[in-house]
Amino acid sequence: MSKRPIRRALISVSDKTDLIEFAKALSDLGVEILSTGGTSKALAEAGIKVKDVSEVTAFPEIMDGRVKTLHPAVHGGLLAIRDDASHQAQRIKHGIEHIDLLCVNLYPFEATVKRGASIADTIENIDVGGPAMIRGAAKNHNDVTVVVDVADYAVVLAEMSANSGATLLQTRQHLAAKAFARTAAYDTAIARWFDGVQENPAPSYFTVGGAHVKKLRYGENPHQSASVYKTSDQRRGILDAQQLQGKELSYNNINDADAALDALSEFTSDPACVIVKHANPCGVALGKSLRQAYLNALHCDQTSAFGGIIALNKQLDAETATEISKIFTEVIVAPSASDEAKAILLAKKNLRLLILDQMPSRDAKAVIAKTIIGGMLMQSCDNINVDDMTLRVVTKRQPTPDELRDLKFAFRVAKHVKSNAIVFARDGKTVGIGAGQMSRIDSTRIAVRKSEDAAEVLGLAQNLIKGSVVASDAFFPFADGLIAAADAGATAIIQPGGALKDDDVIAAADARGLAMIFTGYRHFKH
Repeated sequence: MSKRPIRRALISVSDKTDLIEFAKALSDLGVEILSTGGTSKALAEAGIKVKDVSEVTAFPEIMDGRVKTLHPAVHGGLLAIRDDASHQAQRIKHGIEHIDLLCVNLYPFEATVKRGASIADTIENIDVGGPAMIRGAAKNHNDVTVVVDVADYAVVLAEMSANSGATLLQTRQHLAAKAFARTAAYDTAIARWFDGVQENPAPSYFTVGGAHVKKLRYGENPHQSASVYKTSDQRRGILDAQQLQGKELSYNNINDADAALDALSEFTSDPACVIVKHANPCGVALGKSLRQAYLNALHCDQTSAFGGIIALNKQLDAETATEISKIFTEVIVAPSASDEAKAILLAKKNLRLLILDQMPSRDAKAVIAKTIIGGMLMQSCDNINVDDMTLRVVTKRQPTPDELRDLKFAFRVAKHVKSNAIVFARDGKTVGIGAGQMSRIDSTRIAVRKSEDAAEVLGLAQNLIKGSVVASDAFFPFADGLIAAADAGATAIIQPGGALKDDDVIAAADARGLAMIFTGYRHFKH
């Protein structure tokens, strides 16, 4: 039977948004309402007739409310198949009445973790009875309507009003699917929390759960569908940003903005700017002012910066906004923006301005998951910092203090460039970036060519690689990449080391008077 009338409902919610309106509407439709604890009290105080679950079970809540709905009178009412004669005979024999609608949202476990509660407090916010009831009702969705989302209150009420107090099977199936997804995401948050407490890098089961934020217009390409979800990861990121202006973010906008924020998190003190295009930094720079940092980043590759994503680590001011407004930019992310800056950018109708008041942290416990066909890859974030590495000078010449500063800067940037990555830098700014090539020598050549193009745009007599330093995300397997960098004008190199031909690479550096540092750590990014 497609239609199932709702005559009896059990409501037990932590989030009491729209609770009174929903319960009153059910009551007006002649539905008997059962409830528990705080929900029952709230309904009674609102003048809504409600029966406490303890009256149904003939058993009081015990153990500080840990046990209240785990009873056959509840689960039998949810799980009894209406068209099964045996089920109905047993139900009648034991005095169990049907429960036709279950409305439950769970203890606020995710919010408890987010506020940094103690282990004991967090454990007490693990719901047991709620998920059990939800799963039971969802399993029996042929007969029972289950609601776990406040947004579905209106859907259920509208359908009941249109169908003489009944819901349709298609709706019950939809709500059941959402219910199982909710309990799965809830259990995922709990499991991930336990893994963090135990510092378990390789749990026996690894799941990813999240809440739907919105459906996107399309994916990477117009023929692909896409949505964005918020996971239980407590780190703040692009999905926590407030959008002040501009049209809806696209799949690619979100992906690129995330990459820009990740790179920006390397720089927390001096004003810094990261410009990203297609998930790769095309310019990264520090400056004495935010405007200077932006211009330094822009001048690395103005061609690629057109239509890019800009991430800033200081308040967006009028001077910087004026400079940014001179070219087309898709998205700007900053911790705040002055009123003057907002007014300047308001004229750019296609520009999205996002405010994220707390930049992402480099959390060593965070993980990265990537889907593959039939499975998933999981790894910890690449959070090692060049300042924490034991740097080893392997050439006859030591780097100068200025070179060492730029080498560290370049290696920080190289961590966020797709492999094979080559990054030239000088004076706290990138001056040439080669990304995503199958050979390191090709990445080097591309970085040099881009620097030459930038010099031409800026009207410089020579490219800025002359006198720069260079970072490689992984070792040079042969000396050819190093030689190409040296021929372009680089004076010092930082790389992980560890190649079979390290001695040849070191000899080539010495022959050209270069300083070279081995870090012992690589930064592949695929």
